[in-house]
Amino acid sequence: MINYGFTKKIDTSFEDAVTNVSIELKKEGFGILTQIDVTEKFAEKLGIDFKKYIILGACNPPSAHKAILVEENIGLMLP
Repeated sequence: MINYGFTKKIDTSFEDAVTNVSIELKKEGFGILTQIDVTEKFAEKLGIDFKKYIILGACNPPSAHKAILVEENIGLMLP
């Protein structure tokens, strides 16, 4: 498996983890722009059952602004 990021195992429910991550991101100046429920979309579009999987599109506006000023195409990597 290719490692694109980092992981942290915690002793909590999936739903609480999503909530807690959102809260902690907010404390660091990030907002959640999008929340994609991959499990739901796979069921809806492909008719398959998939493990709980949510993608949070988080953004820190000041950091995003600075990055885009330096490299406009960096927006391809932002949520």
